[in-house]
Amino acid sequence: MLKDVKTHYHRELTGLYGKEEALSLLNLLIQHFFGLSRVDQALQNDFRLTETELLKFHFAVKELKKEKPVQYIVGETYFYGLPIKVNPSVLIPRPETEQLTELIIEKNKNRNGLRVLDIGTGSGCIALALKKFLPESKITALDISQQALETAKLNSEINGLSINFVQSDILDKKAMESMETFDLIVSNPPYVTETDKNRMKKNVTDYEPSTALFVKNDDPLIFYHAIADFALQKLNDQGQLWLEINELFGNKIHQLLAKKGFRNINVRKDLFGKDRFVSCMK
Repeated sequence: MLKDVKTHYHRELTGLYGKEEALSLLNLLIQHFFGLSRVDQALQNDFRLTETELLKFHFAVKELKKEKPVQYIVGETYFYGLPIKVNPSVLIPRPETEQLTELIIEKNKNRNGLRVLDIGTGSGCIALALKKFLPESKITALDISQQALETAKLNSEINGLSINFVQSDILDKKAMESMETFDLIVSNPPYVTETDKNRMKKNVTDYEPSTALFVKNDDPLIFYHAIADFALQKLNDQGQLWLEINELFGNKIHQLLAKKGFRNINVRKDLFGKDRFVSCMK
């Protein structure tokens, strides 16, 4: 019965994840594979698995033991209420990025016809949430990775949201010259340093795309310089720039933007009280 299977695997996972997280992970797998919520499980104590279902569940738990993120195992997650397909070619969306998206939506909820660019879109989560809740906006999503863009396009189809996708490299100034102008630019670029990488968990370093996460210690602000320079050229007057940042570099990014001439620079904290977002105007 499912109850016995769950108890067995909970014991196996507790040493690695702890009791609460192990239980949460198992509930996610059960919800995904069998469509049973925690309430459903309590009501269907005698739910039995076929051999095929048991095998599928066994291999999923085996992946958890390798510390593979559960979102990659089930192939999906949710972002700002939207179903988002994920795989190792894209980052798993974080709560901090949801907070950034919420700040943008709240600031612009009464504006129509915004032209928005999401740089480094990955799964497309920011672009899709902005399109959903700022429906009159024209959203362009850019990424260097063709695989990431294919995932983002799939997510746009799943959610029935129209996004303009562009494959390009923000670090290639010449390639970016052909871009149109925008009223708002947002980016969650790579900002984890090589030093930080050594302190991160295996489920991140071994599975999530390194090109979307990490920057070299000797040039940790490389993407912020490139995005700011691009924004100076392609943001319309009074245009907004929104960035997710490494908590250690709030002051440095503030100084960078001020030196380039941006106005109304605001370093904002995330839910954990860490410097995580910067907003400014051209």
